[in-house]
Amino acid sequence: MYLPKSSGRRTAAAVFLIPSMIGLVVFSLIPMVSSLFFSFTDYDLLAGTMDFIGLDNYTRILSGREFPQVLTHTLTYLGLYLPLILMTSTAQAMVLNRSFRGRGIFRTIFYTPVITSWVAAAVVWTWVLSGKYGLLNQMLDAIGISGPAWLNSQQWAMPGVVIAAIWKDTGYYALMVLAALKSIDPQYYEAASIDGAGGARKFLSITLPLLSPTLFLVVVINIIYGLQVFDSVIIMTNGGPGNATTVFLERIFKYAFKQYKMGMASAYSWILFIMIFALTIVQFRLQKKWVNYDA
Repeated sequence: MYLPKSSGRRTAAAVFLIPSMIGLVVFSLIPMVSSLFFSFTDYDLLAGTMDFIGLDNYTRILSGREFPQVLTHTLTYLGLYLPLILMTSTAQAMVLNRSFRGRGIFRTIFYTPVITSWVAAAVVWTWVLSGKYGLLNQMLDAIGISGPAWLNSQQWAMPGVVIAAIWKDTGYYALMVLAALKSIDPQYYEAASIDGAGGARKFLSITLPLLSPTLFLVVVINIIYGLQVFDSVIIMTNGGPGNATTVFLERIFKYAFKQYKMGMASAYSWILFIMIFALTIVQFRLQKKWVNYDA
């Protein structure tokens, strides 16, 4: 970290940093410390009572029947979402990296979902995934496949939410991958062509290794995002049907703002934080096995 040598510059730097530091302390550090304290209490916001109960909230969550379901549903979402977003964003970036007529229009079309609010997107996808009148099932019927009642089925509700999330998020991550593709030296491909390498060999031996740092970033971001999925679930299914799409943030939201059990909500939040922290450490430990930083 750079520190100015003169006292006048240090004072000026401090003056400019103070507003940001105040915001960091008031809106981040204090709420985090408060939530940690609340997690050890039976804090009922509606009744206005707060009793210290130690680890009871954590014990109740981890030993209850609800937690395995929430964990399973969250990991199911992540397991479906992560590989699909990697494949779709990479494929879209590969297309955008080529020169063809109408590329600007193509970019606009595929980035439009990113700037669309989840409320509007959820309304559209609720109709698209409708079991009887949905566009997706009508397309499946056209090729002889009988589609399920997506959002009303315990088996298909989560895949339906994932499909909507992939549609909305692909454009954002495709731009990240596209930037990495633009940075690859074309001479690598020229040398590979001279050696007789085909398209698949170029992709596997050149493109993927040189994209691995960017793909690693996308993996880290999306594991954190996937464990915190909320908007799509709360708007499209509200945790249903039959609690088939209950996830961590949906539980935290309902404990805090539906049942006013701030202690339970805080405990759920810290369990989620520990999971994210642990998985992030594991990812950074494993990156040496597949991430190539040599250009």
